[in-house]
Amino acid sequence: MTTYRFTQVDVFGTGPLSGNPLAVVHDAHGLTSEQMQAFARWTNLSETVFLLPATSPDADYRVRIFTPLEELPFAGHPTLGSAHAWLTAGGSPRHSSVMVQECGIGEIPIRVSPESLAFCAPPLSRSGAVDRGTLERILDALSLTSRDVVGSNWIANGPNWIGLLLHSAQAVLDLRPDFDALGDLEVAVIGPYAKGSAERRAGIDYELRAFVPGVGINEDPVTGSANAGMASWLIPAGKLPPKYSVRQGTVVGSDGRLRVECAQGQMWVGGAVRTVTSGTVEL
Repeated sequence: MTTYRFTQVDVFGTGPLSGNPLAVVHDAHGLTSEQMQAFARWTNLSETVFLLPATSPDADYRVRIFTPLEELPFAGHPTLGSAHAWLTAGGSPRHSSVMVQECGIGEIPIRVSPESLAFCAPPLSRSGAVDRGTLERILDALSLTSRDVVGSNWIANGPNWIGLLLHSAQAVLDLRPDFDALGDLEVAVIGPYAKGSAERRAGIDYELRAFVPGVGINEDPVTGSANAGMASWLIPAGKLPPKYSVRQGTVVGSDGRLRVECAQGQMWVGGAVRTVTSGTVEL
């Protein structure tokens, strides 16, 4: 058994224990892939990450990301959570305002501010129309008809997300998915709050939900990669503004907030990160 530094953080939360939890194992170069997967299965969180030395000369650190069932090349809340854990443990980025994470899809820039962190959305690895059979399967699993959907698109950026835009945030909240029917599909759904609504007055523009039963999590509490994919699809299409806020996790008891901004053609997804637990783990 070897002792490793361990941190558990809350990502995108609005207060104590309101976001998406993330387990972080520091200086994990002594662990095998099998050990990493076993620990991720044991934590039973959406993701567990392992901090490693960078192999790229331009990166500050490297991260491997695991769900309870598989390794991911990229994920949003682990990107910000691992950046926070690395900085808190004494990491010193090459540049004070932007740090660079190395992961399975390459290098991810992360903006650093006293209040929050924000990652630059990676390019979509798959985009375009969803084939009819897959879309009908999703609609059936979500008890929707084609009239309920404003638009659909592949928004894969590591996870193989399919995005749906609905007419309203309430329609998103009302979804009661058949997770067995969704199977291994990874589906994100977003809808707007009406102008003048209490949510808009509170600074919440959209509601998003993310369904990933195939990786062992039926509904993810707060999801950076899905929000990044939505922004990459819908902002250039003119269906989302260049700057907006999203709430996620309402149905599963979380209260996440994400801030999305398009700046010079790049999509930035950000929010707060807080340390909840720190100590050691023996693996």
